[in-house]
Amino acid sequence: MGQRGIKDQVAIVGMGCTKFGEHWDRSVDDMVIEAAHAAYDSAGIVQDDVDAFWVGTLGSGTSGLTISKPLKIDYKPVTRVENMCASGSEALRNAAYAVASGAFDVVMAIGVEKLKDNGMSGLTGSPLPDDGTKTELSAPASFSFLAPAYAKKYGLSEDQMKDVLTRIAWKNHYNGARNPRAQFQKEVSQDKIRNAPLIAGQLGVFDCSGVSDGSAAAIMCRAEDAHKYTDNPLYVKALSFTSGPGAGPIDSDYDYSTFTEVERCATDAYAQAGVTDPRKEIAMAEVHDCFTPTELVLMEDLGFAERGTAWQEVMDGTFDLDGELPVNPDGGLKSFGHPIGASGLRMLFECWLQLRGEAPEDRRITSLTNERKLAMTHNLGGRPGECVSFASIVGAELG
Repeated sequence: MGQRGIKDQVAIVGMGCTKFGEHWDRSVDDMVIEAAHAAYDSAGIVQDDVDAFWVGTLGSGTSGLTISKPLKIDYKPVTRVENMCASGSEALRNAAYAVASGAFDVVMAIGVEKLKDNGMSGLTGSPLPDDGTKTELSAPASFSFLAPAYAKKYGLSEDQMKDVLTRIAWKNHYNGARNPRAQFQKEVSQDKIRNAPLIAGQLGVFDCSGVSDGSAAAIMCRAEDAHKYTDNPLYVKALSFTSGPGAGPIDSDYDYSTFTEVERCATDAYAQAGVTDPRKEIAMAEVHDCFTPTELVLMEDLGFAERGTAWQEVMDGTFDLDGELPVNPDGGLKSFGHPIGASGLRMLFECWLQLRGEAPEDRRITSLTNERKLAMTHNLGGRPGECVSFASIVGAELG
């Protein structure tokens, strides 16, 4: 049995997003309060109008108290969810399903993470004990396998591959330089990117997303009630989540040139939304560019390019801000960093701005047309061959 989906049953009527960055002087509570109240203001409501809350975080809270204490929520249901790097997206998915079920009228999904001064570097949390067979590779090392695998499969030289990865990083920094909420707001030359110190394999400093703090939130209601709160709602067209068997590292057929979980997730999302040709129907996408080769591979897994051609599309500017299908017009994880619980909702915030025509003029996409009017977000959590994947599709019109 496949997912029937909840197309056009749920509307997003308000959103808020903090600046992402090294917030040494701000706590989790501070960021939650800012994002939540920005979302309330956006929807024209007060907190008491919200019936239930979902919070996504990996390591910045362990229960609904993560937000109920700072927000002083008055004895309402608050659910904390976690699904690795897709935790914020998981909060969105669960909150949207609750509205679609008829259980609640108005809900909030909020994501938050504080990484910069929690006593550790990178992802939070201690690894659980295992049988000793789990890989000890770092995230950069694991994702670095994508580059040589893709190059070998499709006949690119090492220099060609470096050029492709460099251009992806350059594009996302170009976009982030125009976004006041980004952690890194500076263009970086391709020469500087190409010659940066190596971190793992072919991946240099600028091929890796940063470590940051941040929060983002969304207010949702039934589609038929949307115009009570805003003249310009976004309608949920698809919410898909897949978790695979995690067999990649021990499967002799897995070649590190694709994320099977992402491909399956995208296929399901398109079916829910009624999308038959994503290249022609999706106007923009926010994708999980934790590392530059991840974005490259995702272009094919999401159906934005034919297998073996995404590298050329990157070089041709297809996914640039003014390209045919802009990818990460807000700067992506590359410019924002990756506060795990917040990233998925931060991606949706960019869709909110772009589809409502509220993005700054120097960062506004030009790909919206009568035929191309949907936006997509994508998260993955884990590593190549063993990950979870989330995809959402939203639009400004019903139907």
